[in-house]
Amino acid sequence: MNRIYLDHNATSPLRAESRAAMIAAMDVVGNPSSVHAEGRRALSLIERARAQVATAFGADGADVIFTSSATESAALACVGRDFCGADVEHDAVSAWVTSDLSVDAQGQVTVDDPSQSVLQMANSETGILQDLPEGLAMTDATQAFGKIPMAFNWCGAQMALISSHKLGGPKGIGALVVKRGTEIAAQIRGGGQEMGRRSGTENVIGIAGFAAAAEAAVGDLANGTSTRIEKLRNILESALEAGGNNTIFIGKDANRLPNTSCFASPGWKGETQVMQMDLAGYAISAGSACSSGKVRPSRVLRAMGYDETVASSAIRVSLGAETTEQDVLGFADTWLNKAKKYRAQAA
Repeated sequence: MNRIYLDHNATSPLRAESRAAMIAAMDVVGNPSSVHAEGRRALSLIERARAQVATAFGADGADVIFTSSATESAALACVGRDFCGADVEHDAVSAWVTSDLSVDAQGQVTVDDPSQSVLQMANSETGILQDLPEGLAMTDATQAFGKIPMAFNWCGAQMALISSHKLGGPKGIGALVVKRGTEIAAQIRGGGQEMGRRSGTENVIGIAGFAAAAEAAVGDLANGTSTRIEKLRNILESALEAGGNNTIFIGKDANRLPNTSCFASPGWKGETQVMQMDLAGYAISAGSACSSGKVRPSRVLRAMGYDETVASSAIRVSLGAETTEQDVLGFADTWLNKAKKYRAQAA
């Protein structure tokens, strides 16, 4: 079966540039903390990659702290702080904050005190983008980085989370980006790596792959890839609408990521849709992929005011650079046929 991958918000396939950078880094023998020539070579690779990520993220003059993931970055940023957030935040962030901020029907969050608040730049499930207030304590830029034009220096936040595998880099490497001078309490102590904020021998190979992927993703933006992907997303949604069913498109009138479509067919369980489409050769998801395979009614949609029936019936289709018009039209045709069968059985 020729499988079609439409779950890029969960993880994106490894880019050729990232693969090449990692293969080259495998030949770098030294420990970056060693003072001999081999160690200095490894350290030089890390510092070059740090500069590449900072430039790609628009974070010149900021500190890029490499971690194992955006989840670890969230912990590093939030532990010991009394931050407020909203129920639309990713689990990696909501685990550390008080969910006090209100959310409207379009997924927009009202921030009362930016200096004590965290706010995602783009929602992983719906793709809805937020307007970040100046002086925001932290933003989760994991889904936005590499998908839309943006820069840390003008986003208004003091800290930001980013992750490699969301933009075609390897899994297991992320970063916390902080404005220079921001105090960060180390959670992993030991050798004092990463400017004393995150100890442990650095993942040289992963860091090299992350930097290459970040550069390539930003290059894609400059070449108009996101515009092409947005057209495909709109073709997909138009095809689904033309099917004449009761599909609810989440955030369709909001500003969204160009690659993301979240929709619900009330009563048809999201996990059932995922399994049926998987058997048909399409990889999609029913919400965030970072909850160890758990499937439950979307907390994000519930926060936006949707009832449990809709929230448990939503799926997410997220496109990538290699997605074609044939892919999205094939998906729409297959999904509509399965939706028709479901409604016939449910009648």
